[in-house]
Amino acid sequence: MHGFAGSGASGTATSMRNALYEQGVQVTAPDIPVMPAEAMTFLRQQVEMLQPDMIVATSMGAMYAEQLRGHLRILVNPSFCMARLLTFGGLGRKPFRNERQDGAKDFKVDKEMIAQFKEVEKHTFEGITPADRELVYGLFGEHDKRVNCQPQFKKAYGSAHFALFDGEHYLNDTVLKRAVLPLVRQLLGI
Repeated sequence: MHGFAGSGASGTATSMRNALYEQGVQVTAPDIPVMPAEAMTFLRQQVEMLQPDMIVATSMGAMYAEQLRGHLRILVNPSFCMARLLTFGGLGRKPFRNERQDGAKDFKVDKEMIAQFKEVEKHTFEGITPADRELVYGLFGEHDKRVNCQPQFKKAYGSAHFALFDGEHYLNDTVLKRAVLPLVRQLLGI
């Protein structure tokens, strides 16, 4: 699951798809709707329909994935504070970083979007069970200057499944190969 202003056509999804293909792993990476309320409904439907073995999500996508209880999840640099980031990041039109399936080139950050993020964020860490703690892994870039939600993750999930990697907020192929893919392979037993 991609981050804010991203798409399923991100380099991360493409690299994961290529790296895991020979092991028979199918990587599905849909475009997440821009508005948070619609996004959560969409993602819950996708998870119900696809029944994934694992969810790997970055940044905003990891904030959403945290709420998809009962599934094995890797949250990479989760951004549990999207409303605050957008409030201070400015309103207006923003470009997508990757091509979207619907062809959209940009979107609008407005007060309604921020209000929806606030509402979705109210449910972060809600109803975590001991079983959920075993299903969630947090990977955090040591040099991430955009988002630092490490304390919130540790408070909710503890340190057993918490790890730092040598990287920043946005992933690159080196981080993917050294930090994310080894954990994916370990957890899938491939």
